[in-house]
Amino acid sequence: MRKMVNKLSDAIFVITEERSCPIYNLGEEFKVENLGLTVPAHKPGCLYLAQAIANIVTSKDRFSGIPKFGAQKSRFDCGGCEGRIYFEFKKERDFATLQMKLLNETEERRRRQHLDKFFGVLRNLDFFESLDDDALSDLTMLLEMRTIPVDHVVLKKGDSGSHLHIVLSGRVAVVASDGSRIAEMGKGEIFGEMSLLSGEPVSSSIHTIADTQFAMLSIKNFKHVLKKYPVLQLFLFKMLVDRAQTLALRSGNISSGMSGELSEISTIDLFQLINSAQKTGTIDLALELGRGMVFFRDGEIIHARFLKHRNSDALFALLHEKRGHFSYTKGIPKELDKLPPIGGFIGLMMEGLQRIDENR
Repeated sequence: MRKMVNKLSDAIFVITEERSCPIYNLGEEFKVENLGLTVPAHKPGCLYLAQAIANIVTSKDRFSGIPKFGAQKSRFDCGGCEGRIYFEFKKERDFATLQMKLLNETEERRRRQHLDKFFGVLRNLDFFESLDDDALSDLTMLLEMRTIPVDHVVLKKGDSGSHLHIVLSGRVAVVASDGSRIAEMGKGEIFGEMSLLSGEPVSSSIHTIADTQFAMLSIKNFKHVLKKYPVLQLFLFKMLVDRAQTLALRSGNISSGMSGELSEISTIDLFQLINSAQKTGTIDLALELGRGMVFFRDGEIIHARFLKHRNSDALFALLHEKRGHFSYTKGIPKELDKLPPIGGFIGLMMEGLQRIDENR
């Protein structure tokens, strides 16, 4: 009798139903060998599940209903935490067929090819720069790779977020309700994270504007990865802050402490944002040639300086600059508060653009 119990202790179970389980997915398998439990690759072990399977494989009464060759299935559950899974006996390990062994070998070869093909691509992306090779290998095995042709919808506004998307090649556009493009993203950029983090519906539609290859991480695996590799949380936080600032600039909602690069927004567009919002504040520009400053009161330029230039000459010189860093702070020095505008804003911008065209 003891021999029979030991015989049944080696078994494989498969998940047949999943209800909000925070770790495992439908179709994944658990193996029991010599009373040791193996869970799906790169997933943590769950103590609820381990206890449930331990009770199954060590109890003759509960396990004896399983036919020797798996002709019928017996249904079990994990006991539940914040979610629950149901799983069934698939086969006793000792009776694995040659076909099953071949399928397992094929799957292992596929996973290895998957890793070999995409590891190098992912290693060059900023998002994974902080991970060591072993951690990146584990994460790579959780990713799904998908190619979507040009002019197809990747995410639709209002839908529930299901995956984090990482662009490996190609290009996508963030599309407004009226069909206009809000922004574009290319290789190495990430989207879909806000819906996964907040649980809110997707806020903007994403369309491919070229044949695009993605690495996709399901919401369940996304949460698992963030818990296992906290350094990725820091990367996402910084990325979200930068993206929020960029969107705020484009929408004209500039606020004190905001900063960015002139490669993302031109000096003309930046000055127009301050003017249209009728802000009183200071733009500080760190440029290759030196520092420039432009002071606004109620959206009008009252003073500007750049190198030896002052006021309109300084402003026109700054309009030529394409590279550098800017920051905006609320308020202006008291000694400048009574100064009149150096000219009408629209007129200054028009004259500055004319000078740029003449120089060209």
